[in-house]
Amino acid sequence: MTSEAGTTPDGIPRRRVASPRTPWPIAVPAGLAVAFLLVPLAGMLIRAPWGQLSRILAETQAVEALRLSLICATCATVISLILGVPLAWVLARSRARGTRYLRALVTLPLVLPPVVGGVALLLAYGRVGIVGSHLDRWFGLTLPFTTVAVVIAETFVAMPFLIVSVEGALRSGDRGLEEAAATLGSRAFATFRRVTLPQVLPSIAAGSVLCWARALGEFGATITFAGNLPGVTQTMPGAVYRAFETDPPAAVALSLVLLTVSVTVLVLLRDRWLRPGADV
Repeated sequence: MTSEAGTTPDGIPRRRVASPRTPWPIAVPAGLAVAFLLVPLAGMLIRAPWGQLSRILAETQAVEALRLSLICATCATVISLILGVPLAWVLARSRARGTRYLRALVTLPLVLPPVVGGVALLLAYGRVGIVGSHLDRWFGLTLPFTTVAVVIAETFVAMPFLIVSVEGALRSGDRGLEEAAATLGSRAFATFRRVTLPQVLPSIAAGSVLCWARALGEFGATITFAGNLPGVTQTMPGAVYRAFETDPPAAVALSLVLLTVSVTVLVLLRDRWLRPGADV
């Protein structure tokens, strides 16, 4: 089935193929998937204590928890950019033995239960951990149950999202420009900075958004490694967890705040950075 879509410069009518109807074997499970994903959000919106929302948010430590969440998620994203982009390049370009095993290890937090990640962080950076014991003995630094621990936990679980996004872009990108720069005498780092990095910048931006969103919603590793101390380590997910134990309406109100922030960021950035083929 076709339909006219204007004319060419020569006056010849253009023909555009109409989009085919979605077959029901595809439409039905797709509709069920939409319902499965959206019904819980609809339930939250329907059951939200809209009339008491301002009072609940004023009485709880929502503002402080939100401020801490935004700061820590942003710090975790910056650290992930500084460390994750070079690592993604190594995984995509290196031909050294063991690279595929390294890839599996650095992306393990994607499938690792967050609580297990928190335990691993304690065993590594705790006061008796393999690294933390030396930090405590040599510098008097104690990381667990501090704001720094929140940033570390969020970076640990969120950085793989950035690495996967950037590595995929590096693997699928055109290496012709890099080879041309090399033949012209450009050094490897200069080629990376002037040729490779601009090519994958949209993927870096998209990976950063995913990384930030994952860090913002992190709970399991954070509460295990950093605790849930108001004003120090209590992020919005921790505040929701604590409120749900004693005041479910307050937990719903805090969840709405976190949901609003996340949706706002994704809506504002989707058309610019998260759309396939988008350019920065």
